[in-house]
Amino acid sequence: MLKAILFDLDGTLANTDPLHYQTWKEILNNHGVAIDHNSYKQYISGRTNPAIIQDLLPHLSTTEVEELADYKEAKFREIATNLEPLTGLLEFIEWVEKQKLQKAVVTNAPPENAEFMLEILQLTDTFPLVILGGVMTVGKPDPAPYKLCLEKLEISPEEAIVFEDSRSGIKSAVGAGIYTVGVASTHEPESLLEVGASIVINDFSDEKLQQLLERRKFQGN
Repeated sequence: MLKAILFDLDGTLANTDPLHYQTWKEILNNHGVAIDHNSYKQYISGRTNPAIIQDLLPHLSTTEVEELADYKEAKFREIATNLEPLTGLLEFIEWVEKQKLQKAVVTNAPPENAEFMLEILQLTDTFPLVILGGVMTVGKPDPAPYKLCLEKLEISPEEAIVFEDSRSGIKSAVGAGIYTVGVASTHEPESLLEVGASIVINDFSDEKLQQLLERRKFQGN
């Protein structure tokens, strides 16, 4: 029996990747590193900031990595004040609540970003549990963030369903043994299926989501 719906944040609750791409492109260009949309998807999307910076700017010290990460996210928050929920999200959350299912966010976003985005989207009170993979010993694509979420909710992997937009996030959720729906807001559907998504939807208004819920007969307590 389904007991919980788990959501990624960036790219899943809102399509933030264009803003992250814009910010990373500008910052990395200042450090002599050029990126395009393909390299962004490959090296940046869904990963933790320390891992991104260590890969692309390996000469930076630990302190410099932290400072650059903080600067990048501050720049992101400056331009992300008009975020809107992904299409169909609010209606889907309403359905989740009617089914009396638990809800949680599992994200690699820094704490300041997670708090900021949930506030902008007016979803702060919607999610009593937010797992911050970015401040854990390991974040996505490691399964640890989702395993911790299951532990906090006191449920098994079979009792949850995850919505993720990145390859990194899908690897994390699938690695934790959870049924995972890819959200094709930032990556091609084939790319998400390749790393383990069971199905891929365009957004939360996609008919495939309703068909899935009806086929699996997901019900709350």
